[in-house]
Amino acid sequence: MTNDPAPAPGSDGRRARGDRTRRDVAREAAMTATVHGLDTITVGTLATRTGHSKSGILTVFANREAIQLAAVAEARKLYVRHVIDPSLDAPSGTPRLRALLDNWVAYLRAGVFPGGCFITTTSVEYGHREGPVADAVRALAGDWLRLLEAELTNAVSADPAEDAFRIDAYLRAATTRYQLFGDPGELERAHRLALGVVTAV
Repeated sequence: MTNDPAPAPGSDGRRARGDRTRRDVAREAAMTATVHGLDTITVGTLATRTGHSKSGILTVFANREAIQLAAVAEARKLYVRHVIDPSLDAPSGTPRLRALLDNWVAYLRAGVFPGGCFITTTSVEYGHREGPVADAVRALAGDWLRLLEAELTNAVSADPAEDAFRIDAYLRAATTRYQLFGDPGELERAHRLALGVVTAV
């Protein structure tokens, strides 16, 4: 038993509304970033697209940078959900690398983000910048590369960093060409070339 005071009337409802606003805004901001860039995100646009008021959004997020950081965090969650988590059932090393590549193609084909791969689009936008948002974008891309390197190490690659570079380069090129030309064959080409790196280990 404790003597903690009971929640104030309505506090749970306010918290639930705040959580819903946070989720909706972060999701919409992440989607917007892949088409128009993180820099185009505004409170007004997000209010229009999510149905939440500007004041409600600013109650949850202190400023635009906080929204941009939430967008990167939301993109990370979606990437983990669609690409990484489904691969973890496969044994580490070559089988998991195959699963990661399969899930990556499925993620792009499913149009999880309207503008393609979040990592690719934001890396180009923020590659030359500094600050908290650039750091978050860099960390997301870096975590993906480190995952590839770790699995390549487990697959006994002679040079995990170089092989991870090649795989990532194929996937990024395919993302860009798929968005430009709309040809899903570009994704299959990247899958085949990246798989060639894996099977050569």
